[in-house]
Amino acid sequence: MNRIRSLRILLLPLLIAWLAAAQADNAAAPAVGAAAPDFKLQDQNGKWHELKDYRGKWVALYFYPKDQTPGCTTQACEFRDNIFAFRDAGAQILGISVDDVESHKAFSEKHGLPFPILADSDKAVTKKYGVLKTYLGTMELAKRDTFLIDPQGKIVKHYPDVDPKGHSQIVLNDIKSMQQKKS
Repeated sequence: MNRIRSLRILLLPLLIAWLAAAQADNAAAPAVGAAAPDFKLQDQNGKWHELKDYRGKWVALYFYPKDQTPGCTTQACEFRDNIFAFRDAGAQILGISVDDVESHKAFSEKHGLPFPILADSDKAVTKKYGVLKTYLGTMELAKRDTFLIDPQGKIVKHYPDVDPKGHSQIVLNDIKSMQQKKS
């Protein structure tokens, strides 16, 4: 019984510190209806991309934690598998994580990703979008959130903490639904 009490005494401060760190880095995401924060990032091939380059198109801007992990691979491959439907809808897929260009290149080549995945190694864009999260007290990664941006550059939908399985189809259906409402 004393061992359990001792363990609780040791673990409680760690748990409190971890929870405080997790809440401290939860900056507010931009609101639906607001202009999407612009950025300039390199993709897996070293090409620079700015959000303003995609004005006139719908943009599915998805943030994910880490290249080559199971959930991130599922999510990226489902976007890949729906690429023609997104193109038919006039939409661009952009993935962002805090991994570097080299990591993105290997991830993209391994899974045949036909869309830009952008390296936010300094975490500036991830912070702007309010999706930077600290894991285990030290590792900063992007949360799995997606922002749907309309052709005028406004955020029309925010999907927080998404399930990677089926997410691509949900975003595609929302784009098509919003397009029908505008016509």
